[in-house]
Amino acid sequence: MERKLPLILLLIVTLFTSCDREIEDSQVELGYDFQPLEVGLFWVYEVDQTIYFGENDSEQELFFYKDRIRSFYINAEGEQVFIVNRSKSTDETTWIQVLEYTLTQRDLALVRTIENQPLVTLVFPPKDGIVWNGNVYRDELADDFELINSGNSIRVNQEDSDDQVTYRDIRFEVYDLGIGLVEKYDEVLTYCSRNDCLGDMLIDSGFKVQIKLTDYGKD
Repeated sequence: MERKLPLILLLIVTLFTSCDREIEDSQVELGYDFQPLEVGLFWVYEVDQTIYFGENDSEQELFFYKDRIRSFYINAEGEQVFIVNRSKSTDETTWIQVLEYTLTQRDLALVRTIENQPLVTLVFPPKDGIVWNGNVYRDELADDFELINSGNSIRVNQEDSDDQVTYRDIRFEVYDLGIGLVEKYDEVLTYCSRNDCLGDMLIDSGFKVQIKLTDYGKD
């Protein structure tokens, strides 16, 4: 028995190592690494935001966001729900918490929930040209998102509409393999529709926000 024990232990270790490798390989094949989820991971973004209040009336703000996964819990459905703390800074020295949101892998999809509004931001595996309803977990009209896969980077086109008369709605997100979200762009505008300005693309209201990654890591 004493001679056989080391062999048995070796077989057990080999079995668990093989299982771990299969799990890791499966995660890579499914594309989960386009949005890593682990406590301590953080992302710092440079933000350029412009709010339009009316004709010739707007306010621009430049600042930074830091998103950090602070913890997770298991919900009633048995899913891991990761809690992300978002802080804001103008100098990357003093940070003020502005909100918390969650990221959840659910039914081969990534669900981002901000202020109780769930949005399916990614689907797995991330196949080029795949389309899904980003509002599937909301009590709202369907909103089709399209994924463009270019290898180690994927782009999710959430909306691409501009009639150049009454409105403009351009929204997309970019994810890099092994990093996560690296860019987010939202431009939602309404144009003046009075007879004297119709077609002039004079901004009446809306906002434009561009978020770009400047740093990431784990602490």
